[in-house]
Amino acid sequence: MTRNDDQDPTGQPTDSRADGGPAVGDHHETTEAHRLVPGMLPGADGMPLSDVTVLELGHIIAGPFCSMVLADLGAEVIKVEHPGGGDAVRDSSPTGNSSFNYVNRNKLGMTLDLKSDEGQDVFADLAAEADVLVENFAAGTAERLGVGYDDVLEHNEELVYCSIKGFNAGPYDEYPALDPVAEALSGVMSVTGHPDQPPVRCGTSLADMTASLYGAISVLAALRQRDKTGEGQHLTVPLYESTVALMGYWLAYTQAYDDVPEPIGAGHPNWAPYDVYQSADDEWVFVGPSSQGQWEAMCSALETDLHELAQYASLKDRREHVEALNEDIGELCAEFSASELIERLRGAGVPVAPINDTADVVEDEHLRATDALGPINVAEGEGEQIDVPRYPARSSAFERVENTDPPALGEDTDALLEALGYDDDEVERLHQTGAI
Repeated sequence: MTRNDDQDPTGQPTDSRADGGPAVGDHHETTEAHRLVPGMLPGADGMPLSDVTVLELGHIIAGPFCSMVLADLGAEVIKVEHPGGGDAVRDSSPTGNSSFNYVNRNKLGMTLDLKSDEGQDVFADLAAEADVLVENFAAGTAERLGVGYDDVLEHNEELVYCSIKGFNAGPYDEYPALDPVAEALSGVMSVTGHPDQPPVRCGTSLADMTASLYGAISVLAALRQRDKTGEGQHLTVPLYESTVALMGYWLAYTQAYDDVPEPIGAGHPNWAPYDVYQSADDEWVFVGPSSQGQWEAMCSALETDLHELAQYASLKDRREHVEALNEDIGELCAEFSASELIERLRGAGVPVAPINDTADVVEDEHLRATDALGPINVAEGEGEQIDVPRYPARSSAFERVENTDPPALGEDTDALLEALGYDDDEVERLHQTGAI
């Protein structure tokens, strides 16, 4: 999510920088390695990005999710927040807290007032040591804060600077942008939901996370290119265009066949039957045979002769009679409990799945068996432990890092300053001035 006003990650106004005391000084020459605080991320040694340090000027979802992916690949991620409150969703509401806890695991936390001269000096030292910077301010805000690409370039010409914005440069680039804005503009909302019902957004932050993933991919490509050229670069990753990319085959369909798709519910017009159906015990189950063999296997498993009817003989026939077919399949599925329906169809090799809610997913036996979820202690409250998704891909060459807890506000500030070469007196003065 990108903010629609001139604010830093805590929601602080980005007016002129406050006058401060004398500059703290250049400390980056004391630190040669990219990883400022080794050993803070369990299992990072030997990971693909174990020698990469990432600065995150991120908030809410888009920026933090991008840097979380990089952290999962072994990068040292330093989340920079304003000392007056931090990320806008930190300790904000149950859903805001949950967003914060998930996307900010495996990071170090540092507070820094970017509107103060001392804060700017510390940021310059951090930027000089970093490999990557990720930010998702509203358009123009980073520049007004003095941490835009051209500003940071003065301290580090090799930096890969990733800006996650609402739009690429063009007619829309100054518009306020949120995840639903991108979903609405991209066409995602137009095909989500059911005909003759109001449009609905996806049930998770689809546009934010899509841009985050494109951001992480682009950062990896830029680091690879830097290996060849020795030069950094500025990446701009937009919510809108990234979400449009997800709609690619529907855009191709509209142009090739001069037709605009309606909302498709849980189904898909290319297959039939292919939808959710209610079982005898009032549970919803997705059933989707995607080949003629699977259709016939489905009918056999459910002890019906529907596949022998002429109107359902071929996929083309079934698509032409999809409304009647769905009624027949609905009546058929209503004869079985959800567990029996799933057992029969899985045994026949037919794609089928229960419609899990989030409580079901947390307890899913497959996710538990594959160690797909890992524990963290939440950032707010009394340290309650929850399980959140880990990096989903597996590699034959490296193991996944273990989850670490999302940082308390400014939790690692002093350790990072020490790594940069600041002595105790300098750190204390920065605390006293409110710069950290």
